[in-house]
Amino acid sequence: MVYEFLAPGFEETEAVIPVDVLRRGGVEIQTVSITDALTVAGAHGISVEADILLSELSDADLMAAELLMLPGGMPGTSNLDKCERLTDALVARSKQQRLIGAICAAPIVLGRLGLLQGETVTCYPGFEHCLDGADYTGRVCVVSRHIVTAEGPAAAFHYAYTLLELLKDKETADRVAHDMRYTHLIQSISDVQ
Repeated sequence: MVYEFLAPGFEETEAVIPVDVLRRGGVEIQTVSITDALTVAGAHGISVEADILLSELSDADLMAAELLMLPGGMPGTSNLDKCERLTDALVARSKQQRLIGAICAAPIVLGRLGLLQGETVTCYPGFEHCLDGADYTGRVCVVSRHIVTAEGPAAAFHYAYTLLELLKDKETADRVAHDMRYTHLIQSISDVQ
């Protein structure tokens, strides 16, 4: 199971695209509201109904998950950062080298927790100073041991396919990217340049 955490003010694109891609690839994923309500309002006024509340998950569920995912956005990232139950799970998982994904501003949660020491990462430009001890690259998506980071909303597809490849395999990620016409899009952009 994969869990993606939704906090009020999350970046909608960064939350929905990875869930869609992973489900198309056969990954079992649930969206998790960190509030006491299933419906969570995004940063741009789009509300999403989460699959489950954080209070319904045990600590064992969080540790056993294949991946924990943090979408960015503001104030969503700040709200994730204030969720002690989530941050405790991230620290515990990182100690065991368990997969964690964070996109856009969300890597700052990991930085504040000291989980990025010696890691190669990326984030939304302007948040680099919050990535304590990390090697910031500015790339679209970066895999550094058990931590996957991505730059921002436009990186959501690349981030999702990268996670799908890690959770399944390259063939599955390539098939889903092809079927969603992502491969065609990237080729078309390359042809124009």
